[in-house]
Amino acid sequence: MLCTLMHGISFAQQIHGTITDAETGDTIAFASVVYKGHHIAAISDYNGQYKIDRHEGWNITFSAVGYKSRIIAVTAKTRARLNVKLKPDKQMLAEVTVKSKRGHYSRKNNPAVELMKRVVAAKKKTDLSLNDYYQYNKYEKITLSLNDLKPEQLEQGPFKRHPWLVEQVEVNPTTGKMILPVSVDETVSQKIYRRDPHSEKTIITGQTSKGVNDLFQTGDIINTVLKDVFTNVDLYQDHIRLLQYPFVSPISKEGIGFYRYYIEDTVKIDRDSCFHLHFLPNNQNDMGFRGDLYILKDSTLHVRRCEMTIPKQSNVNFVNNVSILQEYDKLPDGQWVLTKDDMTTELELLSFVRSLTCTRTTRMNEYAFNPIPKKLFRGPAKEVTEADAQMRDDEFWAQYRQVELTKSEGSMDKFIHRIENIKGIKYVLFGLRALFENSIETSTPNYIDICPVNTILTHNYVDGWRSRLSLKTTANLWKHFFISGYYGHGWGSKNNYYNAEFTYSINPKKYLPHEYPRRTITIQSTKDVGSPGDRFMDTDKDNFMVALKWAETNKMMHYNRQQFTFEYETDWGLRATFNGKVEENESCGEMTFRTLDQPLPKEFIKTGNGDHIRTTEITAKLRYAPGETYINNKLRRRTINLDAPVFSISHTMGFDGVLGGEYNYSFTEVGLYKRFWLGNSWGKFDLAMKGGIQWSQVPYPLLIHPAANQSYIILPETFNLINTMEFLNDRYFSLMMTWDLNGKILNRIPLVKKLHWREVIGVRMLWGALSDKNNPFAEENRGSTRLMHFPKGVNIMEPNRPYAELVLGIHNIFKFFHVEYVRRLSYNELPTSPKWGMRYVIAFSF
Repeated sequence: MLCTLMHGISFAQQIHGTITDAETGDTIAFASVVYKGHHIAAISDYNGQYKIDRHEGWNITFSAVGYKSRIIAVTAKTRARLNVKLKPDKQMLAEVTVKSKRGHYSRKNNPAVELMKRVVAAKKKTDLSLNDYYQYNKYEKITLSLNDLKPEQLEQGPFKRHPWLVEQVEVNPTTGKMILPVSVDETVSQKIYRRDPHSEKTIITGQTSKGVNDLFQTGDIINTVLKDVFTNVDLYQDHIRLLQYPFVSPISKEGIGFYRYYIEDTVKIDRDSCFHLHFLPNNQNDMGFRGDLYILKDSTLHVRRCEMTIPKQSNVNFVNNVSILQEYDKLPDGQWVLTKDDMTTELELLSFVRSLTCTRTTRMNEYAFNPIPKKLFRGPAKEVTEADAQMRDDEFWAQYRQVELTKSEGSMDKFIHRIENIKGIKYVLFGLRALFENSIETSTPNYIDICPVNTILTHNYVDGWRSRLSLKTTANLWKHFFISGYYGHGWGSKNNYYNAEFTYSINPKKYLPHEYPRRTITIQSTKDVGSPGDRFMDTDKDNFMVALKWAETNKMMHYNRQQFTFEYETDWGLRATFNGKVEENESCGEMTFRTLDQPLPKEFIKTGNGDHIRTTEITAKLRYAPGETYINNKLRRRTINLDAPVFSISHTMGFDGVLGGEYNYSFTEVGLYKRFWLGNSWGKFDLAMKGGIQWSQVPYPLLIHPAANQSYIILPETFNLINTMEFLNDRYFSLMMTWDLNGKILNRIPLVKKLHWREVIGVRMLWGALSDKNNPFAEENRGSTRLMHFPKGVNIMEPNRPYAELVLGIHNIFKFFHVEYVRRLSYNELPTSPKWGMRYVIAFSF
């Protein structure tokens, strides 16, 4: 009752309501509500709701792009709630809707366009980087909530059984909907900048996270992904990274051609006189914004305020609504700086699953331009976290928390504790962890994981059906020392397998040793069976999802491997790895290790041919990926920001006579990966190049094998239609190009565009050569005691004739299913070559 009373009082001096389309009843977002001549104005939100101060005797003008304006006089009889219907302006609609002819909107002699050109040109004069130094403090809060709860839902189901859930419900001030916050993450940081020599750094001084992520050992994935997807918005950059896509900024050179601009009015924000402009993409299916800019009417032409959303027609998955609000304030020295950056996003992953709201609240203050001590810029890392950042007390948060927590956010610990005490919840969490984390926890707190789960039962050529039990310790047992391993059994071969791995981490871990940065020493012993192509898979070789293959993998080998690995990662993207390995192999199936001076076996034995080779080698590798970010699951680390370039170089040396090694050899390999975002919403272009040389004379198991993918699952940086060991080389170069057009073409085809499919085009090429010294068919190698007979189906590539395959794909089917048609373009005359194939994967992306 008190809330209702206060709500009524607050609206007593205001007029509020909803602006809708008179013909369709749809709400009209970002409509202008203006007391013309009095410099007082408001904007409707993306739900069409508005509020404005009440001034009796004045006239309110309601207007929106594509609609006829409506003027209403405010009198004593005018109700506080005033709903307004606007009639479409057929002539104007022909100029601004997607169905319009482009000629109806002209940039020539358009005052809105001319103004925006001046705004873009003025960016250079107001750029903070013109200062020798600057610094400021930033507070960021990200809240994840269940969205759009209805009053009747609060009286039934779980809310009726657990009344304390109602205490967690509150109203989102942006959407006006009832929400139930389930996690809150807060970060306090200091941004520092120096122009000469150029350096900039973010120092995280405080960080805390509470909520449902505490129920999962890898719950930090939630916060990491949210921060990467809903990152801070910088209007003054040419491209704004949001939802892992680069959106064209409305105040960029590219934006002049990408957006349409309309001058709405001249209004005042506080005491600042501003031009009010509305903008929207030329094609609202493209990745762009729609909203309103308020540009200062002075020589700076700086943005004073910005309100943006993403058009509903745009090809963005899972996002129902986005509301971005930014405000800039003037410092005493006359510079304009960003002080407020808020974003509210309503998400719906699946229609039958409760929708979510992600609210990011960001404040910047205490700007300063005095010299900054040199010691703060030490080290190449762009982001540094203070050692005690996650141990800050209430006094710290009281000082630096620029926006107070809501009641529900402040009681998050109590809320999670109550969830944990719900009867039967532990069984629900058990199932969720097994499904989403691919792991089973054995205790609370958890010291040992049964992980991974998807390898418990699988199938291969040698073993037939095979079972495997995998275990690993966690940081709850030891923060520096980890043990993992598995026991496997082949039911057809009757063979037993094992893996034992001991890892010491120099830096303490939260849960598992692969967390970034990885600084570990690992000793491993493994006895198992596998295919030579298993090393090209980015998942476990026993994953049942990749056990189904389009071609029989009948070339396999047993391996008994002992290795030592030292890995060290810096905070700035460089990783150094040193590995020493001793391995003995036995050929299985249609594979033999017999040298050329020996005859081929009369028959091959599936479970082992009795031929062995033994190698001793060391490998040194450097990998540099500046700006790469990760999420940790219980199996491995996944890169979530693929925009970073990746450079790698490695060298391997083998030693004859050392620990039983039988061969001397040297192998060098280099790699480059880079993603390019194309302008005007033409999607992204991924380029991956690799090259390598085997410098020595070696038997075929030590030659360069193509990265063959024989499963039906789409795997990155592999060839889909090459058989295992179809080509063997001692030097190679591979080029893989993938262009994801993000629906640029399909979204312009009538009816088809309603499906929101996204087209993908790719070309994958392999150049290879085999020198005479490694060619078993060369006359000079007849009867060699070092080279071996090639297995059946192995071919020698022509140096000037590359292998090539074309990929044509449709992604985003039902928002998660991807399918690709692959066509082989060369070496089709080979009897074992498949001409085409279909590949699939389930993947979620915005």
